[in-house]
Amino acid sequence: MDVFYMKKALELARKGAGKVNPNPMVGAVIVKDDEIIGEGFHEFYGGPHAEVNALSSAVESVEGSTVYVTLEPCHHYGKTPPCVDALIRNKVARVVIGQKDPNPLVAGKSISKLLEHGIEVEVGILEEECKKLNEVFNKFIVTKEPFIVLKSAISLDGKIATHTGESKWITGKEAREEVQELRNSLSGIMVGVDTVIMDNPLLTCRIPNGRNPKRIIVDSNLRIPLDSKVLEVNEDSHCIIATTQKAPKEKVDILRNSGVEVIILPENDGKVSLKNLVVELGRKNIDGILLEGGGTLNYSALKEGIIDKVQYYISPKIIGGKDAKTSVEGDGVNRIEECFRLNEVTTKVIGEDILVEGYIKEGGY
Repeated sequence: MDVFYMKKALELARKGAGKVNPNPMVGAVIVKDDEIIGEGFHEFYGGPHAEVNALSSAVESVEGSTVYVTLEPCHHYGKTPPCVDALIRNKVARVVIGQKDPNPLVAGKSISKLLEHGIEVEVGILEEECKKLNEVFNKFIVTKEPFIVLKSAISLDGKIATHTGESKWITGKEAREEVQELRNSLSGIMVGVDTVIMDNPLLTCRIPNGRNPKRIIVDSNLRIPLDSKVLEVNEDSHCIIATTQKAPKEKVDILRNSGVEVIILPENDGKVSLKNLVVELGRKNIDGILLEGGGTLNYSALKEGIIDKVQYYISPKIIGGKDAKTSVEGDGVNRIEECFRLNEVTTKVIGEDILVEGYIKEGGY
């Protein structure tokens, strides 16, 4: 039954996707006499946490109940008071926790406090599922750097476009819809300037009531056309351009005056240092980024070691052409043993396409 109710708590937690960053997604279920008497999830950043919403929804006294929560209750004052105190105050009998909170301000303190007040605690029910749900938070809260997902849509022979540059659409409707879910759930989306010049994308989320990610353009020489769609800035969209000292000052001023944020960063091999960029983006509370770059930016990101997760949507199409672009270009590696290897690889069918997903960093967060 612990697994059953924790699955319910996970379902609730997922409803917070795209609304709570950089906080974690959390769900809570309150059970008494084998009946759910309250449930809730963290609905928006700065709002009441899952436990408080569940307590508020309870249809009867929660004294003596069991509370299932996907992440260890908070122990500190932030935007809201500590949830652990609310559980103690309401005299619950047992708390079942999916994942211990990696936040140094919590990190087991709430578990200890519950035990000190005579409340039974069980930790680790569906732990892997709970960790994966909040893999972005788990990294960001410890390192202060964003969790970065390299996503690419390729043909069966590894092409991301024809030799003329046409790329719409390699994958099917179902795969494209799933990518929109990614755009909604992650705080930022990153591309290189060549993608902007070639495709002139908006880089917005097309889900009804979805959230637009912050648009991040890597442009070492500031070649971006001033009429690019991605430069359209309003209350729902924000654009950041990462460039270097090589950028023309006049163009920097024009962009800044139009509301675009321009960041001047150190160089690495004549290009924007991506390691410096992710540190800067972390300072701006951007906790997760979808990298939809071309072959050049993807290679640089892999080489500089900023990628956490890789998602390849593989379409059953063959494009061909020695000049057709591939998803990772650059110099590549000299020997197979030097390749960028994925761990914890999974595959699933999405419509007519296949998604291959894995992690660069073994063990994850």
